[in-house]
Amino acid sequence: MTAKADGAFRTISEVSEMLDVPAHVLRFWESKFKTLAPLKRNGGRRYYRPDDVDLLVRIRDLLYRDGYTIKGAQNLLASGDEGEGRPIGTAPALQGQLHEALALLSEAQADIGRIKASLGT
Repeated sequence: MTAKADGAFRTISEVSEMLDVPAHVLRFWESKFKTLAPLKRNGGRRYYRPDDVDLLVRIRDLLYRDGYTIKGAQNLLASGDEGEGRPIGTAPALQGQLHEALALLSEAQADIGRIKASLGT
């Protein structure tokens, strides 16, 4: 199969394979994210523009990598604030848990240092 140009439209199966997301999930996201509107030809066949694919990548990353809910990702995309002022890859709901975990790890590291010092190693 020959590679398509960067600006070429892609079918749902091509996008599904490219993003490693099942086609039914892409159709579901289309119903939840109104800005995602691929071209539909005869018989309802979908063709995704490069901008559609970029949006799908952002949606996939927000949901699967960053831990956002559908509603959270909708709000974030609608606000245009995609992570400004946040640690990369961290959803706001998880930031508190991350800080707590880092504090616990820091305490554990200090405890290990004290134990090592008491053992003389």
